[in-house]
Amino acid sequence: MAVVEMWTFAVENPNLDLSRVDMTGFEVEARDGGIGKVDEATYEAGGSFIVIDTGPWIFGKKVLLPAGVVRDVDLESKTVYVDLTKEQVKNAPEFDMERYRDAGTTSPCIGAIPGTDFNAALDAVAELR
Repeated sequence: MAVVEMWTFAVENPNLDLSRVDMTGFEVEARDGGIGKVDEATYEAGGSFIVIDTGPWIFGKKVLLPAGVVRDVDLESKTVYVDLTKEQVKNAPEFDMERYRDAGTTSPCIGAIPGTDFNAALDAVAELR
């Protein structure tokens, strides 16, 4: 298994500079189909992540995914492709945007809902890569 920097975007197109792309509203495609839309994306070096609004699919839950699971972004169709299944996205840490912003930090761990085993979720994602 290759070592992957979980908090850095590593898309298939090396010429794509995601720091210049607002992915808010982009559709999100898991390996087995659509899963929601990008609610927010961050581009901090070594701390990037996306927040996905799963809409009615998981009762409106917002989940946090490290940037390393994003395998490609199609600017024409406004679609983000993640290297996870729908079930894996469903089991990702839930994200509380207010808690994250109130903390005044760029650490995505702060936005995770209390009681979520954030490290276990990240370990599970890392094993996929």
